[in-house]
Parts: sequence; structure tokens; C-alpha cells
Amino acid sequence: MFDYSKKSLEAHKKLRGKIEIKSKAPIKNKEDLSVFYTPGVGAVSSAIARDKKLASTLTFKRNSVAVVSDGSAVLGLGNIGPEAALPVMEGKAMLFKQFANIDAVPIVLATQNTEEIIAAVKAIAPTFGGINLEDISAPRCFEIEERLKKELDIPVMHDDQHGTAIAVLAALINALKVARKEIAKTKIVISGAGAAGIAIANILLRFGAKNIIATDSRGALHFNRPDLNEVKKQLAQFTNVGCIDNKHFKCEIGGLEEVIQGADVFIGVSAPEILTSQMVKTMAPKSIVFAMANPIPEIMPAVAKKGGAFIIASGRSDFPNQINNVLVFPGIFRGALDNGVKIITEEMKIKAAKNLAAVIKNPTKNLIIPSVFSKEVVKAVARAIR
Repeated sequence: MFDYSKKSLEAHKKLRGKIEIKSKAPIKNKEDLSVFYTPGVGAVSSAIARDKKLASTLTFKRNSVAVVSDGSAVLGLGNIGPEAALPVMEGKAMLFKQFANIDAVPIVLATQNTEEIIAAVKAIAPTFGGINLEDISAPRCFEIEERLKKELDIPVMHDDQHGTAIAVLAALINALKVARKEIAKTKIVISGAGAAGIAIANILLRFGAKNIIATDSRGALHFNRPDLNEVKKQLAQFTNVGCIDNKHFKCEIGGLEEVIQGADVFIGVSAPEILTSQMVKTMAPKSIVFAMANPIPEIMPAVAKKGGAFIIASGRSDFPNQINNVLVFPGIFRGALDNGVKIITEEMKIKAAKNLAAVIKNPTKNLIIPSVFSKEVVKAVARAIR
């Protein structure tokens, strides 16, 4: 098996980082220097001073995004700090440029204080056309994003929440089509009630899901659980609805092994190898398994198949049906920057998921989501952001 970890360390050591800044025009002589720097640049600054909106047409701001993290929830590595988060943010910047031709700058902050993060992002915001929040732990990420959306006049998105949620919905739209199931009639179990899990639950509810059971490390969320934080309490008002009104659904209490029984869909954004083939066998016929923990999913595809899963997806590129944020965030910000969008609404997110799903004209069990290298992906998602 190819050792990607070793290869990555070698590449980063050789390259000494993987992004750089390049000028759009050369400075070859005094005339060039006078045009692009002093004295000519003074006229540009004076024009922007009279009308700040001109910064979006005369500077880097027009096509730029800040990729901001505090290093508190990096990949599957946890709270590893800003310096260790930097290579991930650099990678994100590469993807912005590669797929959407957006100039992205990685910014890691030496604080995990909510107010200090908000203040820092507001302070740098005049430089950028958008803010992509990344790898900030829950529940702080919710307040940080909401506050910045209200207090800034440029688009702000926490990708771990919404990029993941949009990609999951797109994949589920096609998976349900292949399985010939309706979302309103399916039982959906979400393993993981952090930023991604909560955002996925919310977008699925808005899309028409009726029976969602969200679980964390202590079992199913329900409104009677005394240990829930405020964000999970809010989610418990709309999921596991049998615990509130049991006319149509039963109240689900217990761990994953109990609540997975009879489920049509499993969506994992939690921990490796927590779902067994035996658990999959207890799911409904034509079960759908999205095991998205990285690098080791909640269940390996071969094990899920052994348990009888009908459709299997993961977050990895070495298996079919890769559900990855890179399918979403380049197009989201491409559309926002091109169309002057200041707030990325819930309606836009659902439209983006529909557009992404529609890139696959004839979905099959092994093709429910397009490749990240499809040239249609960014265009399709960007069309929703206007």
C-alpha cells in the first residue's frame, strides 16, 4: 500500500511549504516600478479612499479568501494548535486556486478565545473578499460564524459545517434515487454531533427528512438528556422526534448499536471503526452507508459490503463515492465573489447540493457524487450562489 504520509512529509520538506505569491505583472524597469508602486500607486489609494468599494475592482480583494483556523479541531488530529494546522490551511489554499482560481491565504491564529478570534478576523477582513473558517472546534465555531456573518459585509462560511453538509446532501439525493427511497420516509442515523454532524442534520431537516437520530459518544441525542450543551439541546428539539411526540416515530434511546436497527441511512462524521458489519445487517433493506471519518472511516467499505450495505461512500479518494468538502467550497466562494453575495443563505446551500447532485446524470451504486476533478463541479455549485 502506498505510504501517503511518508510521501507528504518528503514533498513538504522539499518544497518548504506548498504555496507562494506571484505578481501578475513584471517589474523590469523604473517605469514599471513607478506604475505599480510609488508614485503611481498613490492615485489608486486615493481613489479607494474616496470610495472603499473600489477595493473590490482595483486590488487583490476582488478574488481573495482568507482561510482562518485556530488549530483546535484539525482533521482527525484534534486540538494540535495553529502551527500544526498551517499545512492543512495551505492545502486548502491550493484547492481554492486549483479548482476555482481564487487566491486564498492561510491564516492561523494563536488564540482559541471566541472574542479574540472574532476580533482578529474582523481586523483582517478589509483585505479579503470572503472568509473561510476552518477546523475550529464546536460549539465555539457556531458563535464565531454567526457573529462574523452579522458583523462583516463579506461572505463567511465555516466549511467543516456547511461544505460537509452540502456534499452529504448531494450524495444522499442520488443515493436515495438509486435505492428508490424518499427522504421523508427514511430513518437516518448521524454518528457525530459536532460541527459537521449538526450542520448535516440541519440541512437534511430543511430538505424534508422527518426521522433523524443524531448520536454522540454517549448515545442518541434526545431532549431529556441532562448532559447536552445548548447547541445539542437545540438539535434535540428537531431530531429523535419520537421522544417528543411518538405518534409516528418511537423514542430512540441507547448507543449506535441500538439506534442503527432499521435505519435506511447511516452518516458518520465521528470516529474510526465504530460501525460493524453486524450492525449494518440490522439496517433496513438497501441500506446506505456514508462513513466519512478520516483517515480511517467508521467502517471500511469492504466490511460494510459484507454487512449487506447497498450503497457505500467515504471521505477517502481511494474508494468509490468520495464525499469531500472540495466538491463544495471552491464553487461556493466562486459564486459569492462573482455575484457580490454577502450572505450564503440556507436556500443557496440546498440549491448548491441539488446542482452538485445533478452533475451525475445517471447515478449508480458506485457513482452518486462527481469526482472532485470534474470541470462541471465548481460551475454547478457557483450557479447556486447568486
